[in-house]
Amino acid sequence: MESVHILGGRKVSATKLMVGSIAAGCLFVGGCYWDWGPRPRRVYYAPPPPVVVVAPQPAPPPPEPEIAVGVEQPPPPPAEVIEPAPGPEVDFLWVPGWWAWEGGRWAWHRGYWGHRPRPGAVWVPHGWVRGPHGGWVHGGGYWR
Repeated sequence: MESVHILGGRKVSATKLMVGSIAAGCLFVGGCYWDWGPRPRRVYYAPPPPVVVVAPQPAPPPPEPEIAVGVEQPPPPPAEVIEPAPGPEVDFLWVPGWWAWEGGRWAWHRGYWGHRPRPGAVWVPHGWVRGPHGGWVHGGGYWR
């Protein structure tokens, strides 16, 4: 068998050199598969989500009061039938009806389910009070 000299002065047979070269080439290129047993699993950890601090929104200011000057007192509210709630899974507040001064006459706005309750806030219902100059002032209908 023919011997080939390799760096370092060692002699290696040509067959061993060829088999070693083919094995190294297969492993290097990745074409051969040698089962080395179970491999350790790689575990990738996602970075934690960023912390977002949301400041509570301030309550909107109450609407400007509606004034009806030189008119008689609003009529008493009619008997109002509260409709059944939209459902037990819906958390709404019953907003009672109120009188509004529209087009020179009193108009009744009936109550409705709406305005999801806000934590720490109180619903101020619609209403009329006698103003300092003799007219009637409408207020309410907002969260405080």
